[in-house]
Amino acid sequence: MYNKVILIFLMIVLPLNMFSQEEEQIDYEAFDITKVGQQVPDFSFETIDGKSFEMSQLKGKTVLLVFFATWCGPCMKELPRIQEEIYNKYHSDQFMVIAFGRNHSMDEIKKFNEAKGFSFLLAPDPDRNIYSKFFEQYIPRNVLVDKTGKIVYQRTGYDEEDAKQLKGLIAKELN
Repeated sequence: MYNKVILIFLMIVLPLNMFSQEEEQIDYEAFDITKVGQQVPDFSFETIDGKSFEMSQLKGKTVLLVFFATWCGPCMKELPRIQEEIYNKYHSDQFMVIAFGRNHSMDEIKKFNEAKGFSFLLAPDPDRNIYSKFFEQYIPRNVLVDKTGKIVYQRTGYDEEDAKQLKGLIAKELN
């Protein structure tokens, strides 16, 4: 009798439990501070090679901003793709890629790039001062800014669909 009760219980509870474990969908846009169509916030930063920039000085160029962390698995998959599929293909006087290490110091980002060897610009964002102008949470994040300083793309992650859309927008901006 006891075994029958347990068996009936399991037959009822297990199927219900399967439905409750569907992957939770996160609304990443709910954590966006900036929106597509608005002007990019102005900020200054220094890259690991000692160059200083202000975002407002980059008007006239198309700029891809990438926010990452060295401990972030998806970021570590995305950055080599950014190097290969975007930077190597589109880098010019008219296009820049700048990757910001969220919560990382200058030394950490320098050591990280010594190991990885990326060619695009890298900069630390140790206190999330830059990141917090765009987002509240989640990485990797990508923002494409057009020549007028307007945000034309922003997403979390870099799957095949995102990559195709982003590359299409970059090509359009550079033609």
